[in-house]
Amino acid sequence: MSRAAIDVSALPEYAFGHRSLLWWATLSMIAIESTMFALLAVSYIYLKGRVVHWPPATPPPALIWGTINTVVLLVSAIPNELTKRAAEKLDVRGVQFWLVICMIFGAAFNVMRVLEFGALNVSWDTNAYGSLIWALLGFHTAHILTDVLDTGVLTVLMFTGPIDEHRFVDASENAMYWYFVVIVWLPIYGLIYIAPRII
Repeated sequence: MSRAAIDVSALPEYAFGHRSLLWWATLSMIAIESTMFALLAVSYIYLKGRVVHWPPATPPPALIWGTINTVVLLVSAIPNELTKRAAEKLDVRGVQFWLVICMIFGAAFNVMRVLEFGALNVSWDTNAYGSLIWALLGFHTAHILTDVLDTGVLTVLMFTGPIDEHRFVDASENAMYWYFVVIVWLPIYGLIYIAPRII
């Protein structure tokens, strides 16, 4: 008896979610970056426990820009999710449209982040408290800028081509990274803006 060869030529060369190597790479990077944010948060909490008056020698940061930025970031999850859904349907026009909307949200967030740094009421070199909140905000800003640049490149590629299934996987995984940026901001916001006012 002869065994017929198994023809796998009809199988797709791409995959979404946990079947994609890019998904695992993004998840691994998120794990590494989450550790860095956790270490900064623990340092903040440790320092707060060692100082009688918190924040030391300065009023808490103004709430306005940090709160507006939080709202912008949370709302940005909507076009991000719509981009992901369009990508998983291989919908070129939908991905193009929602990537542009994501870029607008990212640009708005970064403009307000500049104003947010100005409302911290402390410089990065004033004391350890200032260094920590500038580090928390700075690292988060670096992640936002990185994702906005990535989204920008992806947007250009989706308009100029060539477009294949791998581009849609890129758009889907870019959305996963944006969720990380949104979610990690919430405890940082709590540490910087809420904790000094309630504890």
